Amino acid sequence: MVVVPPVEAEADALPQQSDEDIPTYVTRLARIKAAAVAECTSGRDRAILACDTVGEIDGQPLGKPQDIADARRMISAISGRPHRVFTGVSLWLPAASGPPDWQHREACAASSVFLEPLSADAIEAYLATDGWKGKAGSCGFQDGLLPLRLTSGSADTVVGLPVALIESLFHQR
Repeated sequence: MVVVPPVEAEADALPQQSDEDIPTYVTRLARIKAAAVAECTSGRDRAILACDTVGEIDGQPLGKPQDIADARRMISAISGRPHRVFTGVSLWLPAASGPPDWQHREACAASSVFLEPLSADAIEAYLATDGWKGKAGSCGFQDGLLPLRLTSGSADTVVGLPVALIESLFHQR
């Protein structure tokens, strides 16, 4: 069963704090989503898996764009440059002692991506597709709308569901 966390869970989350690196920040965002789902579901007999993805360039996080101008800024910043993508994972498993306790397991995966250089016209053409909406860094690797190339890590991380990391969290003892 898929339970989408309330929009407020993400919207009300504090921005990156001065003592947080990007992996810690994006993992906190995933934890907020998991907690919101835990609050709005009655059953504690199922696992909760929440992920959040943030891009990064020059140490600055690239979250979801607020509007087309923000998307333009992000795409322009990463055009012709490598950048990193982080996906934080928060896995909540029913505790062996039973409800209402949870076992929390968290981690973050990172990958590197390169966006081929784009002209101003190419950026505007991309923005007109609305492919940037709701996407960390204003681009969706999986959409094929931009010339993005994975340079290290896993494509699963870039699309926001790092399967190998999630599998390792399930098998932790």
